[in-house]
Amino acid sequence: MDSESQKPAGNAPEWSVSDLSGALKRTIEDSFGFVRVRGEISGYRGPVSSGHVYFSLKDANAKIDAVIWKGVFARLKTRPQEGLEVIATGKITTFAGKSSYQIVIDSLEPAGIGALMALLDERRKRLAAEGLFAEERKRAIPYLPRVIGVVTSPTGAVIRDILHRLEDRFPRHVLVWPVRVQGETSAAEVANAITGFNALAEQGRIPRPDVLIVARGGGSLEDLMGFNEEVVVRAAADSRIPLVSAVGHETDWTLIDHAADLRAPTPTGAAEKVVPVRAELMASIADLARRHAGAMRRLSDRRRGDLRALARALPGPEAVLSGPRQRLDLAATRLAPALARNARAHEIQLQNVARRLAENSPRVRLARLRAELAGFGRVLAAARSNAVTAERTRIATERARIEVLDTRMRNALAQSLLRRRERSAQIAERGQRAFAQALAKRTERLASLWALIRSLGPAAVLARGYALIRDESGALVRGVAQAEPGRLLDVQVSDGHFGAIVAGGAGTSIGTGKVSRPQSRPARKEMPKTAQGDLF
Repeated sequence: MDSESQKPAGNAPEWSVSDLSGALKRTIEDSFGFVRVRGEISGYRGPVSSGHVYFSLKDANAKIDAVIWKGVFARLKTRPQEGLEVIATGKITTFAGKSSYQIVIDSLEPAGIGALMALLDERRKRLAAEGLFAEERKRAIPYLPRVIGVVTSPTGAVIRDILHRLEDRFPRHVLVWPVRVQGETSAAEVANAITGFNALAEQGRIPRPDVLIVARGGGSLEDLMGFNEEVVVRAAADSRIPLVSAVGHETDWTLIDHAADLRAPTPTGAAEKVVPVRAELMASIADLARRHAGAMRRLSDRRRGDLRALARALPGPEAVLSGPRQRLDLAATRLAPALARNARAHEIQLQNVARRLAENSPRVRLARLRAELAGFGRVLAAARSNAVTAERTRIATERARIEVLDTRMRNALAQSLLRRRERSAQIAERGQRAFAQALAKRTERLASLWALIRSLGPAAVLARGYALIRDESGALVRGVAQAEPGRLLDVQVSDGHFGAIVAGGAGTSIGTGKVSRPQSRPARKEMPKTAQGDLF
């Protein structure tokens, strides 16, 4: 029985793990080369460091791993979101490293209108929380723009409707930025068009629009998804040019409608909102001009009547001057009595001043001061007598004290002089000894300095064979440049002076060659009294 258990189980071939995994991979890929799977996104965390995206698709009973490669993810129109129900298109394959199967997604789209509406509602709430839909950010549309920018398809009926409506109401300069209004690239093209219009220079070659219209005809929710993309909404919110959204029909709403400064129900309605009717405007202006002219005429007539009434109410010249004339006559009659009263008042004031001056005249004041001075003289004489007596008594007392102090001072001075005489004799003796010692030291130092001076003095230098050479002015000759040919020089040696004449040029040696005597001898100049004289 043991031998039977060791026999092989049959003639089935042996597979390696790699071979088996490869066979399973080929089988699954051949059987499920292209599939569409509907499910809810689970475990989505965004792209990893390599740029690839990994998550799962699940329903109520099963789950399958999913992967989107980096290049495919960049082209996706609908981006994965956690909990979003989608329809994924791709192929089934296996991953041998984990012995699992997965779907490699090539495209992704929301699963039905309900999912799209849920996606749009979530996006609308998120952008509204950022303040992109706030009413205070919206600006007023210009009443009569000079240039209108239109972002739409150049081949559709929308642009023709807008141009036709503008032509009927008020022709304006229109710039069209052609874009795709449907498809994967429509959102990016619309956003770039809005940004491009805002980037135009105000005084550039291409005029910058005063208002923008983003327009598209009607369509399904999927057709209008390009105008629900976040990039389009942000571009509309960031636009510095007022923007009118005209996407779809009356009942179609997109996220760009919330971010725009004004929503129009249709592209034709947008054209009606950005320009007024020219005929109505001209009629209104004419009516206002007529009303203004009538109002000015009525105002002029009323002001003219008011002026006439005021002119009639004005008094004549006689009536105006009668009051001042009466006041002048009254003042003239009152002037003479007033002058008399004023003269009497000033006369009384003058008499009072004269009386005060008589009371305070210099003679009266001088007599009063003399009497006061006589009294002060008597008091001063008595005080002087008392002071002289007291001073004499004090002087006698001080004289007695001075005599006592004089006697004491003489005795103290005699004793001090005796002591100083003894001390002076001692100091004189010490001074003589110190002077003799200092004199001997100074004499010895003077002798040594004199010997040093003699050894370093000019006489000692001349005694060693040197000489001092001076020119006619007595200045020392210190260089060859000063010894010009024919110049008279004075040469001082140790035992006297002698004259010399420079022969030849500067630098001429007289050691071996003969020095030629100059043809003409220069005039002799009187040498100083201390010089020896000219040897020639």
